Amino acid sequence: MTLSNPHILISNDDGVTAPGLLALAQEMRKLGDVTILAPDHNWSASGHGKTMHKPLRIKEVNLTDGTMAYASDGCPSDCVALALLGFIERNVDLVVSGINPNANIGIDVVYSGTVAAAAEAVINGVPGIAVSMDSPDEHAGPLDYGPTARAARKVATKFLESGFPPETVFNVNAPYLSDEEIKGFQVTRQGQRIYQDALEVRADPRSKPYYWIGGEYPTGEDIEGTDYGAIKAGYVSITPLKLDLTANDYLPALQKWDW
Repeated sequence: MTLSNPHILISNDDGVTAPGLLALAQEMRKLGDVTILAPDHNWSASGHGKTMHKPLRIKEVNLTDGTMAYASDGCPSDCVALALLGFIERNVDLVVSGINPNANIGIDVVYSGTVAAAAEAVINGVPGIAVSMDSPDEHAGPLDYGPTARAARKVATKFLESGFPPETVFNVNAPYLSDEEIKGFQVTRQGQRIYQDALEVRADPRSKPYYWIGGEYPTGEDIEGTDYGAIKAGYVSITPLKLDLTANDYLPALQKWDW
């Protein structure tokens, strides 16, 4: 199944002016027509939200390369919903979300606004790909999104040629390496994320306490066949995610309980 001149919607959770979004859009234009509708500010770790109790607004903005984009005051999944429900009149063939500057692996996918935007597409019957990059902790200076953007284009091309499985989000994570250093692509399962969160309790100028959830950057278990293991080995990880979260292994035992 090869789509001729597909219409691709780009969104993210870092905000419409994020450099990762622009790099992704520039690569996706090599595959078809691109429309951008993304949040007007950063929604990192926002999860899969939905705005129901206030109106949403959309405005036009110009990106640094002169591209016209749309920015909404809604969360990432709102932006995709707005586009697919009619704000963008032309049918969308694919939604690609990113590029997030940090990896979204393991349980990160529950928190990730990047993944949420791609999942919202799948909920609305449109294929969705989330793209993230495993940039180094405390990286100084601008990040190079080019290799990850080109890897995302290769992934999108493959699916546009072969077809997308239904009700599946594809979570793509790339190592922070050059094109020549990336070893290839691996289809993976979710790995184990290790969080090192800590609660900071501080006082404001009036001595009233406030709280900050902080801690060290998360790590993961370096296991072959997982998303974390793949990127640490120098491969682009492609993880298919189902929106059905049912723990099917436990159903037979639970159904035998005396309820």
